[in-house]
Amino acid sequence: MAIVELRFSALPEHVRTARLVAAAVARRAGVDEAVLDEVRLAVGEACTRAVGLHQNGGISAPVKVMLIEEEKQFSIEVGDEAPHAPHVAGGATGAPEEAEAEEDEMGLAVISGLVDDVEVTAGEHGGSIKMTWPSTPPAAVFS
Repeated sequence: MAIVELRFSALPEHVRTARLVAAAVARRAGVDEAVLDEVRLAVGEACTRAVGLHQNGGISAPVKVMLIEEEKQFSIEVGDEAPHAPHVAGGATGAPEEAEAEEDEMGLAVISGLVDDVEVTAGEHGGSIKMTWPSTPPAAVFS
């Protein structure tokens, strides 16, 4: 198993870098070329979500991205340190928190549409989105 860890300040301009790194590591891990755009888009959505949560919560901790290469699969886990309140069903009141929750749900829906294997966790100490794709490690070259 190989792991690349990326941490960046919760600023929107760093999301592009995270997308580029994720695509490069995914390519090296053997993720199909046809899927690399989906990897970029999903990582961009997850990182943008984490940046927004940090900025809205006044959290100075960095956003964490783990790129995990395992046999026959490649995973990316984007973590935030924003406390996540339990979702409460109810009518719309137009409160700013509701607008943020709707935006958050939209981002998660986009990610779910791009990635077949998604695991979202959230709690009072932060949350994470783990996305997994199949991979075929490059064949070894023998001389």
